[in-house]
Amino acid sequence: MFKWNKNAKVSSGELTNLWKKYNFRWVITITIWTFFLAMGISVFSEAVLSNAEVYFAFIILLIIISIGVFTDIIGISVTSASEKPFHAMAANKVEGAKFAIKLLKNAGPVSNFCNDVIGDICGILSGVAGASIIINLKTLPLSMSRPLLTTILSGLVAALTVGGKAIGKGIAINNAHIIVFNTARFLNFIHKKTGIDIIPSPKIKDKR
Repeated sequence: MFKWNKNAKVSSGELTNLWKKYNFRWVITITIWTFFLAMGISVFSEAVLSNAEVYFAFIILLIIISIGVFTDIIGISVTSASEKPFHAMAANKVEGAKFAIKLLKNAGPVSNFCNDVIGDICGILSGVAGASIIINLKTLPLSMSRPLLTTILSGLVAALTVGGKAIGKGIAINNAHIIVFNTARFLNFIHKKTGIDIIPSPKIKDKR
């Protein structure tokens, strides 16, 4: 059994290795970005959806849920796939293989962004869209009260989200390499058209 030694000293080298291992710089960066991004999207979505028609808001709600499920699939695929087949593809100069390797080298940040950041933002947007649907309903079905209808709609959103992600997890695990490769090809296409490199290149360690 592991015993903690309160008198143990941690060297600067060990602290540096700990920082690199858990990528605290990414944690701090994504935390700050998520804070401002979530606030901005919340304000924007409320401005857009506050007076939207019910059918439009419902379509937006379904799209938001779908985006959350889709990005969750990508996040799980990145953590499930292995680099080996993509190294072979890169050696044969298959387009998108190098981007796939970069995705897998950055599996932690990519998974965090897809599963957590996008997931939380979709949660905010689905809440705003759901509220817009309830507020703009002129006639309540079956003479239900608005609080009851809000509760039912919240349960429906949660059920669709959880159910969709449950199905998506199976798809992601069983088709991880295909999903990673197609995602990499899409990112490679964006890079070619815009010059924007969304995924940073992995650092190569100096073996000398």
